[in-house]
Order: sequence, then structure tokens, then C-alpha cells
Amino acid sequence: MVMSPELDRTTVLRDEAGAARHIGRICFKTGPPTLTGVELEWTVHDAGDPTRPVDRERLRRALGRHSPVTIDPTSPAQGLRHGGAVTVEPGGQVEISTAPQPSVGALILATEAEIAQLTELLEAAGLALGRSGIDPWRAPRPVVETPRYQAMRRVFDRHGPAGRIMMDSTAGLQVCLDAGEPPRQAERWAAAHAVGPPLLAAFATAGRHAGRRTGWASARMAAWLAIDPARTRPAWSPDRPDREPVTAWTAYALAAPLLCVRNDGPDWTPPPGVTFADWLAGALPRPPTTDDLEYHLSTLFPPVRPRGYLELRYLDAQPGRDWTLPLVVLAALFADPATTAAALAVAAPVADRWTVAARHGLADRPLATTASTLFDLALAALPRLDLPPGTHHETSREIRRRRAAAERRHR
Repeated sequence: MVMSPELDRTTVLRDEAGAARHIGRICFKTGPPTLTGVELEWTVHDAGDPTRPVDRERLRRALGRHSPVTIDPTSPAQGLRHGGAVTVEPGGQVEISTAPQPSVGALILATEAEIAQLTELLEAAGLALGRSGIDPWRAPRPVVETPRYQAMRRVFDRHGPAGRIMMDSTAGLQVCLDAGEPPRQAERWAAAHAVGPPLLAAFATAGRHAGRRTGWASARMAAWLAIDPARTRPAWSPDRPDREPVTAWTAYALAAPLLCVRNDGPDWTPPPGVTFADWLAGALPRPPTTDDLEYHLSTLFPPVRPRGYLELRYLDAQPGRDWTLPLVVLAALFADPATTAAALAVAAPVADRWTVAARHGLADRPLATTASTLFDLALAALPRLDLPPGTHHETSREIRRRRAAAERRHR
């Protein structure tokens, strides 16, 4: 097959208009929303002593043929039982990226099988998965060194210690939803952001880090927010609620400073402060290509990131099987246009309370009230997900329990 010049990843970009066209093509793929995906990340610990460091070689031996090439360049990087990919993050966190599924029930079943497989591999090596969104026992410590990660650490160090905490100590739960058809795409984009603070508050698990209480409900999100607002703040704002998603994301991406500039050497650190728009204007010795732009987009970390679908990145890792609950809640809130519109209307007044949610969780009354109402909407939409009866019953019971807990906080 011959690729058109517009889709050739080596095409040189000459101006912002060309970059905007490419971003529009790859970041917001339209169509009926039918697929749901999930990415699960965990800190990894010695089963007998969770404070003990776990090094790269121990992870490589445990993962075997499933090891990513970042820790074993000779690995076949074999997928898990249902095609999910295993990656190892800078601090030794392990992540499963599952294949998207046409139903939430099928996604849960496939992901549970892959979690069981990963757990077996780690248990055989005396390792265990963490149960919270940040390492409760150990301070940040690099485990995986690549040119990308080394450049990230150098750039983040310019802003303080938060970057190393994020890279080496945090674990998140990412839910991936289709961007939707053009008439509803802006609404889904806005709702994905607006429900973020109340759901972050409702599912915060990252209060303890490196052996001490942090004072945050989600120290994981606190670290993300402190890194560099140009690449971690939301791309949608209640101050500009009607801004078209492609326009908003393009402006965000072009204004963000470079985090890595790939080359043949070991040092990918960019000059300080150079944005992708600056690169287009000639700030670096060579012009950027579409491949450079796509790589730059992978170094942006807002709470919601468009990747053809919407990647919701604001949830902490959950203990045990609790990861299914926020997945189902979000899937239910986006199950039909009426529910999504209602969720946006309910959450819009608290859509800018990211820091409050990370600091106080459901101790904040507006967030607790909003989370309770979102749980009601999710319960009403739950039958549309066609979950297996046992999963439906279990999830409904747990959503009601969480809803009651949120209400009790402020009686």
C-alpha cells in the first residue's frame, strides 16, 4: 500500500497550519462510540518487604518473554492472554494496556485474565502489585534508564522534585473512550474533563508516600499538577467551555515546551523553553516531521489526552479488583448522549477544582455532592452497559455504597 504524503510520518512540517491538520487527523477520530479500553499501572514490591527496592533485572526475570524492550532489548515483548501489552515505567511500575473491547463486560473479563497472568508471573519471583496511586513505602528511585526518561528527568528537575515523584513513584488507572461522532464530540470532550475532579476525589487512593502521610488525598495527582502546567494542565476549561476540541488541543500542543528531541546520541534533552511552535519557526537545526509531532504529543500529560480516542488519565490506581468500579462509572456516564449531557451539567460547576480534589478528596462538599449525583446518573445508565448479572449486581451495590459514603461526609 502506498501512503499518501499527508499520512507519511516523515513528512516535514513547515508551519502551524500543517501541524494543526495532522493533529486533527490523528487525535480525534470520529465515529459511533463503541469501544472501551483500560490501562492499569501498579507499583511493584517485594512480597516480604515492600520497602525493599526492586531492580530492573528482577523485573526482567519475572516478566520473561513479556518483558518490554526497555528492560530487555532481546525480548519478544509477547502480549498477555488477550493481547494486552506489558510496559515498565521509569520507577519500575508495571502497566498493562489492554486491547479495547466492544462491551465493558468483555473488557473486564479480558483484563481480569491478564491481571491474573501478570500476578502469577510476579508472585513466582516473590513480587506483588501495589494497591494505591503512589508508592506508600519508598522514595523515588529510577529503575529504567532510556534516553527519553533521562531527558524527562533533566527537564522536570528544572521545576523541582515533582517530576521524579511522578516518574518513579506513581501509578494510575486510565480509561479510554471513543471520541464520538462530530455532533457530540465537543460535549464528550467537555464532559470527560468536567467529571474529572469529582471522580478523582471519589477514587483517591494516594495519601501516603515514602513512609509518611502527605496531606493530600491524591499525592499522585499533586505530583502531576506540580510538574509543568504547560504540559499537565487540562486542555479544556470551564472558562472557555465552547472551544472546539481540535482547536483547543492544537493550541495546547504547539505551545507546550519540548520534553525530548530524539537523535542518534544518548542525550535527548531539548533547549530550555523551546516549544513545538518555536521548532516550526526554525528554533532547532532541522525542521520537525509529522513523526516528531506525534512523539511530542506523547510527552503531553493533561488529565484528558486525545489519541484518536479520549484517554482519561486522572484516576489513581485502585486496590485489588476495585479498578472495575471507576471504569464502569465512566462507561455508564458516557453510555448515551442524554446521560453524558446530564453529567456535564452536573459537574461543570466543579470542573476547575483539580487541586482541591487532589488535596481534600471528598472532604470538599461541592465535590462530594457532585460525585454523589454522578453516581446516581451512573446507576440509572448501568443497564445500558449489558454487564453480566453478577458484575452488574456487584457494581451496583458498590456504587450505592460509595454514594452513601460521599453523602455521609457532609451530613
